[in-house]
Amino acid sequence: MRSHRMAVVAAALLLIGGVAACSDAGGDESGLAGGESEVLGDADEGIDGVQSIRVYYSDPVHAESVIDYDLRPPAGGIHNSVWWSCGFYDEAIPDEHVVHDLEHGAVWLAYDPELDDADVEVIHDLARDNKVVAAPYPDLEAGTAVVATAWARQLRLDSVDDARLAAFVDQYQDGSQSPESGGSCEGGLGEPIP
Repeated sequence: MRSHRMAVVAAALLLIGGVAACSDAGGDESGLAGGESEVLGDADEGIDGVQSIRVYYSDPVHAESVIDYDLRPPAGGIHNSVWWSCGFYDEAIPDEHVVHDLEHGAVWLAYDPELDDADVEVIHDLARDNKVVAAPYPDLEAGTAVVATAWARQLRLDSVDDARLAAFVDQYQDGSQSPESGGSCEGGLGEPIP
């Protein structure tokens, strides 16, 4: 009986250890640099084009310095200890703060600063009634209108009128892939435009 209990305990510890060590949804607590990530390919979760991203980060997960993310916009990793308040912004905001929002289950809409007013309003509308941080992102690849990012998930679109944009927000805000899904994104830095 004692050996049976020990075997059950050992199996449970192996299972828990395996889940904590690395997952597409969370991170790898192995001590790799905070800005590292790996695009794994299609997430195959119902929205064409969404990429699954393995995010590497270590303990501690907070840093007060600028982080050199290898994926831009980043889809997770070490981040600032203070999140950015969810909502719409017309000026760029620091990646390190928004990554904290992603950890809490927010969706980030990083849009081309050159979008026309009607396209920006589409993004603004998505940020009004959802757990979304939306802001211009000057370093987007040419031809990219918006990049929708959640923790460990990302979708690059050439039009804000693509139905996948709203579908991404609906599916991934407070999604199970976020390490602290359900966390707040209110009361942080920044004052969103209503």
